[in-house]
Amino acid sequence: MDWVFSCVKFRREVHQGPFRTMNITAPTQAATIDSAAPIVNAFTIDVEDYFHVEALSPVIPRDSWSQREYRCEQNTGRLLKLLDDHKVRGTFFVLGWVTQRSPQLVRDIAAAGHEVACHGMSHRLIYKQSREEFREETRRSKGMLEDLLGQPVQGYRAASFSIVKSSMWALDELIDAGFSYDSSVFPVYHDNYGIPGAALEPFEITAPSGRKLLEFPMTVAKWGAFKLPVSGGGYFRIFPYWLTRSSLSRVNQRDRRPFVFYLHPWEIDSEQPRIGASLKSRLRHYTNLAGCEARLRRLLSEFAFAPMRQVLSKSSFAAHLPAEA
Repeated sequence: MDWVFSCVKFRREVHQGPFRTMNITAPTQAATIDSAAPIVNAFTIDVEDYFHVEALSPVIPRDSWSQREYRCEQNTGRLLKLLDDHKVRGTFFVLGWVTQRSPQLVRDIAAAGHEVACHGMSHRLIYKQSREEFREETRRSKGMLEDLLGQPVQGYRAASFSIVKSSMWALDELIDAGFSYDSSVFPVYHDNYGIPGAALEPFEITAPSGRKLLEFPMTVAKWGAFKLPVSGGGYFRIFPYWLTRSSLSRVNQRDRRPFVFYLHPWEIDSEQPRIGASLKSRLRHYTNLAGCEARLRRLLSEFAFAPMRQVLSKSSFAAHLPAEA
């Protein structure tokens, strides 16, 4: 397991209050949850294909995407069926590239009762884009979804959680584009993302302009001095299921806060093409694809889930969200 910890870059941190973080992200208010109410968690899917992921980007040129085997529709369809079997509704953060390729898939997601949210356009890391490029791509992808669905898109998640210290300006662009909430901050150390001192529960994040946006950070579980990332994705496939389950139960039962779970359609697809990437990238991308769907079914049967917007609407931040159409 040493390679897992080298990928995640766990570090001990000195606890300095509940929201140890940089000034520009320090929350002025965290969400409060009725202590007697059952905890409902946010279930989310980042709708993209295997060739979009950052781990494989060094060996998959962007100009080859349209020629590669496209498996996103069938895998997202499998997820829709699985969620329907468990009577779970969630939030699907759809990549703009997928929206262009599969507009009917977006309609099908919405028709099944799920929230549709924005995952950007090209899956480029924000801190590798200019502000102008990010603005154009974000508004374009949001606009495409809204034109398809005929209703506002309220949520956003950055490619590979790439709202970091150097790209906080993106929060102002999200506010200007009309988003109600973001779910891009990951309170961990990682080689591609992370704001380790950010709050662990939903909170108001402060943009460089001083304006605020609702933030539902990716979930970490506190075990003593360690913060364990247990939101899903590769962590869900790599860590033993008992560790994920006990950590998420700890978040719900001890910390009395909802967690956010995320997955990609390609993570239940063990038959996807194998790409000759680096060892670290192959371990991150391909580990336990064959067992992921069974784990997911178990997770859905053991925890309560709802779309992210619905979870936020049950918190003290409900007044910050527009009324549903």
